[in-house]
Amino acid sequence: MDFDMKRQQMPGQLRLAGIVDERVLKAIRTVPRERFVPASRRHLTYAPLPVALGFGQALMPIGLSALMMQALALSADDRVLEIGTGSGYDAALLSLLAASVVSTERLEPLRTGAAARLQELGRTNVSLEAAGPLLGWPAGGPYTAILVTVAAPAVPATLLAQLAPGGRMLIPIGGRSQQQLVLVRADEEGRRTERVAGCSFVPLVGEGGWPEAPMQEAPRPWF
Repeated sequence: MDFDMKRQQMPGQLRLAGIVDERVLKAIRTVPRERFVPASRRHLTYAPLPVALGFGQALMPIGLSALMMQALALSADDRVLEIGTGSGYDAALLSLLAASVVSTERLEPLRTGAAARLQELGRTNVSLEAAGPLLGWPAGGPYTAILVTVAAPAVPATLLAQLAPGGRMLIPIGGRSQQQLVLVRADEEGRRTERVAGCSFVPLVGEGGWPEAPMQEAPRPWF
């Protein structure tokens, strides 16, 4: 499969799905997504469905990644916190859109694999941290943007406390299997929320989420 050709064709397809942020489309063209997909599943790299990573985790469809980046409306001076590194693909996109990225991951095999890929690509503005009992990474905050790629039953107060004034957070809120992707803005008038799209992410485990979560198959396609 000609991955380079597929990657260059993606912006045209994404525009049809409503992705019009040129910085996001450029990042999609730049990051070799196939490097973040298990070798046995690379034929699914640009398919409109999630790709299983093992450990009950999945790489979201590229259209959902693009939608999340667009919804955050990132600028070159943003400081971003990502909850749930996974393969590292979204962190790679974020690194091209923001000044710095801190990404946390609770599964060590995923974190070390993502670190190797990001190093190979020279993404030096990404710091990968092992997720601990405290949600997020307060030591690196406050953050102007927070991207949560695991589902929570409600917006975690711990993450709100790490959000800078005027910042925004994108997070899936709902049940274990189906959620709404919600954009939370923190401004002078308080907290405002906006629904972005329906989605299906794996559940957040621990603080702000569920006590434990069974290993799941990959979530259903977004589009």
